[in-house]
Amino acid sequence: MKWNLRLAAAQHDIWKASDLRRMLAEHGLVISAGKMSGLWSGRPVSVKLDDLDVICAVLGCEIGEVLIPEPENVPHPKTDAPSAAAVGSPKLDVVPRRRGGRSLPPG
Repeated sequence: MKWNLRLAAAQHDIWKASDLRRMLAEHGLVISAGKMSGLWSGRPVSVKLDDLDVICAVLGCEIGEVLIPEPENVPHPKTDAPSAAAVGSPKLDVVPRRRGGRSLPPG
């Protein structure tokens, strides 16, 4: 996903993070200056869905203006790769062990 808050805000004539922060607070979403800086200038690690609702309401936009899908960045499975069930599970040889005085079956 591409985070596109700054461009979405600019398309609605909001040019400063402080202006958007004030508008969000008026709608009940109080954001610290540090978090707002991250939302405005970077790619946030996480954003609450409720916060996205408020952001879209303030900007008068759809979620697709703030979050842009980038399916081309998703790795595709290789055709010669092992199956999903085999990935991460090492092959183990089963070797019977003698327990409690019992003998092993004839081999």
